[in-house]
Amino acid sequence: MIILCFFLAHWYLSVLMQTFFLHRYAAHQMFTMSKGWEKFFYTLTFISQGSSFLSPRAYGIMHRLHHAHADTENDPHSPEYSKNLFDMMWKTRLIYNDILNGHDSVPAKFKKGVPNWTFMEWLGDRWPVRLAWAGAYTLFYIQFATSPWLFLLLPFHFLMGPVHGAIINWYAHRYGYTNFKLEDTARNLLPFDFLMMGESYHNNHHKFGGRPNFGGFRWHEFDPAYPMILLLNKLGVLKLRLGRDEAYM
Repeated sequence: MIILCFFLAHWYLSVLMQTFFLHRYAAHQMFTMSKGWEKFFYTLTFISQGSSFLSPRAYGIMHRLHHAHADTENDPHSPEYSKNLFDMMWKTRLIYNDILNGHDSVPAKFKKGVPNWTFMEWLGDRWPVRLAWAGAYTLFYIQFATSPWLFLLLPFHFLMGPVHGAIINWYAHRYGYTNFKLEDTARNLLPFDFLMMGESYHNNHHKFGGRPNFGGFRWHEFDPAYPMILLLNKLGVLKLRLGRDEAYM
């Protein structure tokens, strides 16, 4: 039971920070916040994602490219231009690393306004730090696992961020239903998104790229991250940008 609770906590905290901070804030700028709160959520992302920490700066830039070039050869992660899931993940990794290390040729317009805390970007990408997180997860399992089979969950802890990205970028472009006709293959993967904190409503999001509520177009579409955003807006932690229902570019 302890291992299951730990796995679920890591899964949902990681995907929450991915959708809230990396996706809706860094990539789409659906709301603003002070530099102090930005550093707070940077730190929370580092803690939540651990060994699979994704740079908000690099993620934001790469995701903007995805929206601008969805399902074309310039899309950093399109199933249409990959042999299989792992091929797509490897290509995504190479593009992400180029952006992270400043070896890219991405136009400046895609980099405008992305958050950048140099220290946390550096810390989160250090291999000794990633290995330390992986070691901590392993020690936790050694202490509390009641069956050897539970250790099969460890790879998901190690690669939590990329796993979440692969689910949406591969499966939500191949399976599911659509509310809107688009020029790309984005679909809503789950009728009720109990798994990805609203990220599964990919067709909705590609239609309205700046809309902070990914669900809400059918009675069963509930975006769990949206009420949290509304609460943080009411508390003054962030400020929603009203009328953001357009695509990013």
